[in-house]
Amino acid sequence: MPSKKALVRRPGPRIADGLVTHLERTPVDVDKALSQWQGYVDALEAHGWETFLVEPADDCPDAVFVEDTVVVFRNVALITRPGAEQRRGEIAGVEEAVARLGASVNWVWEPGTLDGGDVLKVGDTLYVGRGGRTNAAGVRQLRAVFEPLGAQVVSVPVSKVLHLKSAVTALPDGTVIGHEPLVDTPSLFPRFLPVPEEAGAHVVLLGGDRLLMAESAPKSAELFADLGYEPVLVDISEFEKLEGCVTCLSVRLRSLYA
Repeated sequence: MPSKKALVRRPGPRIADGLVTHLERTPVDVDKALSQWQGYVDALEAHGWETFLVEPADDCPDAVFVEDTVVVFRNVALITRPGAEQRRGEIAGVEEAVARLGASVNWVWEPGTLDGGDVLKVGDTLYVGRGGRTNAAGVRQLRAVFEPLGAQVVSVPVSKVLHLKSAVTALPDGTVIGHEPLVDTPSLFPRFLPVPEEAGAHVVLLGGDRLLMAESAPKSAELFADLGYEPVLVDISEFEKLEGCVTCLSVRLRSLYA
């Protein structure tokens, strides 16, 4: 079986009611969102990823943003405790899915809060955004679970965006990329590359030199192409209205085998 697996969750009927924190609310087209989500899943599968559909959580408008519910390092899954209380109903289906795929499961407990979108993995380094959705107790619990496995956990302030990965992600060579006006402290990263668009800060590593990214960042795509990467563009405009990006629509699992 392919070693690249990804958890995804279909948008629910209430997606237009999803939370917005740093943006003004604009109407979301539910049918268009579903079509865009399918295009995203198709792009993963076209590049060798086996996708697993997580059980729906239709009472939770933000459930499509499945990345926030779990952090996986090596073969261990840490089920999060989302910082927004109304999102905590999303985790049960994800816990079942990662356990079914063979992960050892841990949990974040009260008073800790942790959103998976606040965790950026670069090799064995886990950068953890400390901001509106993830608190100090959540960071401590993540550290306790993953440092014994060889992870280095680095806490990073987040104040200008919803999650750390709303501001930065990383290229295959470990260079952290971000739209500089939205990054609190670029100097915390050993290598930092500014990108010209907010959406250009978000890439999913598909394998090799291929980068899945939003088509709303054409200048950033051109920059990455000039650096020798192959951008794979998808339209996720309906999810961007809800502060979503390409990373939060899936949980990528590179070391679990069914």
